[in-house]
Amino acid sequence: MVEKVQDALAGLGIDDELLAAGIFFPRGHTGAGFAGGMLGADAGDKLGGLAGGAGLAAGLLAGQHAADARSGLPERMLVGVSARAVYGFDTHREGGREPTDLVFRVPRSQLEVKVHQRVNVRVLELIDSESGAKVELEGSRVPTVHAGEVIDALRA
Repeated sequence: MVEKVQDALAGLGIDDELLAAGIFFPRGHTGAGFAGGMLGADAGDKLGGLAGGAGLAAGLLAGQHAADARSGLPERMLVGVSARAVYGFDTHREGGREPTDLVFRVPRSQLEVKVHQRVNVRVLELIDSESGAKVELEGSRVPTVHAGEVIDALRA
């Protein structure tokens, strides 16, 4: 992932060396999926048969998409951290996640970082100390998305 984001930066003419990169979702993505799945499964169970499972899947996806749309952020982002800045890229799936558009870039010199531990995710707040603007993300605890490595690099 570091290599993919590093290549995307180079493509934009940004000369910076990444320390870590990982996949993040907008804050609320997981919880909304859980709530939507419960509602969908309940509705499907009332219909009987396989409808409960179909309702679970449909509700889960609908909840996640609704939360992502409210956030104003892409549903999956590759976030890269260097000593100088934090970069967030939209992604598309092409044999893995590939960075597309640069969504945000926050200089580390004016960055306040807050991390909140939740059951199955870590909430990451990136706060611009000059403007007060913030980006709220959540990273899965699944090691293959490397969210923990990004958080560790931000805390260093």
